[in-house]
Amino acid sequence: MKKYIFSVLVACCFGFISYAQPGGERPGHKPPTTEEKLKHVSERLDKELSLTPEQKEKVLGAYKKFFVAIDNEIAKSGKPVPPPPPPPPPPIKKEIADKLTAERDATIKTILSAEQFAKYKTEADKMRPRHHKDQNPPAPPENQ
Repeated sequence: MKKYIFSVLVACCFGFISYAQPGGERPGHKPPTTEEKLKHVSERLDKELSLTPEQKEKVLGAYKKFFVAIDNEIAKSGKPVPPPPPPPPPPIKKEIADKLTAERDATIKTILSAEQFAKYKTEADKMRPRHHKDQNPPAPPENQ
């Protein structure tokens, strides 16, 4: 009888422990909209670069195209945007993101002067999400 009671208690504990594990997305957390992202980029670039109104319009246009394309790719996968910091994207997703980033930067390079573009690249790198070194440690080498 003692073993039976102990087994039931252990099973209940496992049930409570598994129920207490966090879910996928934080409650009440919504990813920023395209407009919110554009506002953030606009504020950041206005602070660092001396853009003319025409340059600003074209740069924000390039970013809007980029954000819409990224959101479409996320929607295609059928998965919600993970909470920050996001894990590194799978190789296919990373290739798509890199391609879209290159297109965006090529468009912006035609808009800005060389000096502005150099500052822009520095600021764009600062705005990218950083990944922790230990988030996905490399697999240990196989000894054969």
